[in-house]
Amino acid sequence: MTTLKLYGRLIVTGTIIAKTGLHIGGSGGNFSIGTVDNAVIKNPRTGEPYIPGSSLRGKMRSLTEKYRGEPLVKHANVRMHTVTNKADYEKSPVANIYGVSAEEFSLPTRLIVRDVNLTPESREELRRARTDTPFTEIKTEVSIDRITSQANPRQLERVPAGAKFGPMELVYSIYQPQDVEWFKVLVEGMLLLEDDYLGGSGSRGSGKVGFEDVHVYLKTSTNYANPQGAHYPSVQTLYEDIDALTNDMRQRLFGG
Repeated sequence: MTTLKLYGRLIVTGTIIAKTGLHIGGSGGNFSIGTVDNAVIKNPRTGEPYIPGSSLRGKMRSLTEKYRGEPLVKHANVRMHTVTNKADYEKSPVANIYGVSAEEFSLPTRLIVRDVNLTPESREELRRARTDTPFTEIKTEVSIDRITSQANPRQLERVPAGAKFGPMELVYSIYQPQDVEWFKVLVEGMLLLEDDYLGGSGSRGSGKVGFEDVHVYLKTSTNYANPQGAHYPSVQTLYEDIDALTNDMRQRLFGG
């Protein structure tokens, strides 16, 4: 029988800013004359766009797998890094942080990523703005058939550049000393995302995002209700302090 002890949790909060228009596609829904070809995902109750935790988590995982050169296999119609034995799992930060299929191991993922809504300030700014549709803009793109030279216009709904989403919340659980060291891998995923894109149409200019006003709080199992935290203006400044931060966390959680 496997026994797990939760030594603590790291709570990472912050704000995500759209540096360019952001398109994270919805499920489609009903189509009618006058609707946008490619709509963004929205809260069905408020009609406001948001960033799904699954999109943020999935992109960070994908970029981290490529950055670390992890072998990828096809799993549930996507190519991702997975492991098939306990020895490989124990030395894989990606498998531990982002999880593996329950068919492989009955072990908990370290990372939980919440959905991220518009900040109250951005919500009001977009309400007052003269955008093409409530909270969003419509970008018209034209693809050209290279054989016939026929133009094929298409419309893309995007959250305008400058919109902010927050508070973002990442919850990172610590079950062993190695998890403290692997927190750096999670932060690397955030840095990689800033140089890539979130959502769709990234190669055509959409989806550049940045993290701002980042806070890291440590909740220990011995004093869970009283977290201690640190503030960083950006993910870059967090990464620059990562060694000192993890040393402090290791001391608090494991005494060395």
